[in-house]
Amino acid sequence: MPVNPDQAIQPPAAVLLERTFAFADEAATLAFGARFAQAIESLRGMPGEARQAAPRADGDTAFHGLQVQLVGDLGAGKTTLVRSTLRGLGHTGRVRSPTYTLVEPYELERPAGELTLYHFDLYRFTDPAEWADAGFREYFDSGAVCLVEWPQRAGRLLGVPDLVFTLELDHTGEGRVLVARAYSESGKACLERC
Repeated sequence: MPVNPDQAIQPPAAVLLERTFAFADEAATLAFGARFAQAIESLRGMPGEARQAAPRADGDTAFHGLQVQLVGDLGAGKTTLVRSTLRGLGHTGRVRSPTYTLVEPYELERPAGELTLYHFDLYRFTDPAEWADAGFREYFDSGAVCLVEWPQRAGRLLGVPDLVFTLELDHTGEGRVLVARAYSESGKACLERC
């Protein structure tokens, strides 16, 4: 049975942490993006500080990347959140929506070393097989931060994300509500810092 590409797919994992944020306006969204960027940076470890990422079962605390799925209707603020995160990570250039290119890569020089971030927009996919055919798996296995808009269009092929950010209009129609769910220890550690 084909997957409905407009239906959000819940990851097949337990939620480790859930938090809700209310954004009264775009400035609040931008402020959250800056905090999220700082949280990502803290997971990678800062020079002179002990590595803050939660250790894996084997004791490894190295940063192994982060997959963040952004869910929400058109105009919900997904791309705005990505832009503010990139700005918070020091990107000063243009941030383009990858609606037609499908992915936009960013190489960011950070105090803890270079950080690669990939911004995906899967809106144009009509079948999850398109994600597999596009050859994107290597991006997710590279230790990069992968921010994915419209992840439901890839079905379950993305696997379990570290974080899912669901953005919706608030009851006034002016602001936004972000429900953030962590599905991994790295995602949980990141969300705790937001």
